[in-house]
Amino acid sequence: MVQERKNLIHIIPSNKWGGTQSYALDICRHYHEAGWQVTVLTRNAVGVDAPFADAGIELLHAPVAGFLDIASAMTLASKLKQTSSLTVIHTHRYRDAFTALLAKKLAKRPDIKVVTTRHAVRRGRNTRIFRKMYSMVDAHIFVSRLAYDSFRHSLNGEIQLPEKRVHILHNSLNVPDIIPSEEPAHGPIVALYQGSIVKGKGVEHLIDAMELLKGSKLRLRISGLGNPDYLDILRRRAMQRDVMDSIDWNIKTAPSSEACAEAHFGVVPSSEREAFSLESLRFMSAGRAQVTTCNGAQKEYLDNGRTALLVEPSDTQALADAMLKLAGERDLRTAIGTEAYKEYKNHLSWSHFINTLNKIYIE
Repeated sequence: MVQERKNLIHIIPSNKWGGTQSYALDICRHYHEAGWQVTVLTRNAVGVDAPFADAGIELLHAPVAGFLDIASAMTLASKLKQTSSLTVIHTHRYRDAFTALLAKKLAKRPDIKVVTTRHAVRRGRNTRIFRKMYSMVDAHIFVSRLAYDSFRHSLNGEIQLPEKRVHILHNSLNVPDIIPSEEPAHGPIVALYQGSIVKGKGVEHLIDAMELLKGSKLRLRISGLGNPDYLDILRRRAMQRDVMDSIDWNIKTAPSSEACAEAHFGVVPSSEREAFSLESLRFMSAGRAQVTTCNGAQKEYLDNGRTALLVEPSDTQALADAMLKLAGERDLRTAIGTEAYKEYKNHLSWSHFINTLNKIYIE
């Protein structure tokens, strides 16, 4: 008797690529390679669909408009009726969990499990309809303790979730295990920022810090995707501060651990509160030291002076001082990078992450 394939469906509402989409792709790739039937429900946005299609993931399209989006629920319900074995729907915001729960009801499939990951540092909504929905979600994954605590403390009282359904699961990266390489032996000291080039990530403070570092021979490499108008603003800022010659702009380059290895250290200067930074994780996986802000969940997985240098957000002088310290002390870079890699391997590796997620999906 042939055993039916397990089914996994991720709902991705965004029309732009970012950390949440990268997180979902890593999970989908893993289960696709493990033999599951994996489907992603999207808005038919090329920038989001392409990476999933390249990984061989089936695409399903609907408006994905959140509450009262009956069309998406019906599309999803039709898909659910085609499955009979274990099926998991994984969402990344609670309004999509509502769609998943409605589709589950329309398909008359009470056996389907609905899982939601909370990626934000934001209060939950403590209303009757939301409390009902929270109680119906089978598993609530929070990417950090901070994300969970901020969710629970709503404006009108603490939100109570069933304890057995709450999981604090730090992010990871679905990348091959690599042995950290030696830092580049020739050329200037390179500090790398990679990731989304958008407001809130602190890139403007990084450019300001470079103004304070004139004459240090430190080069900044900015790599990632961003809005063209915002990129123009950043370039003008760099020209006004006369630091354009100290910056390499690798625009439209996807973040990677390989890029981290080509730099001497990383910089993650986010001014917004990060629930968990995948970019910090990339530097850890490559065995590179980093300077990062401490306004989010960073202290849950990074120790100041041991696995990173932590600075206050928007503090340009502190950011510049920390960058200069790493640039000038190779032994310090090596020691911090080594400890960061150990922390990644021991607590944040993909095997640790996926073993826990597998229990959430199946048990």
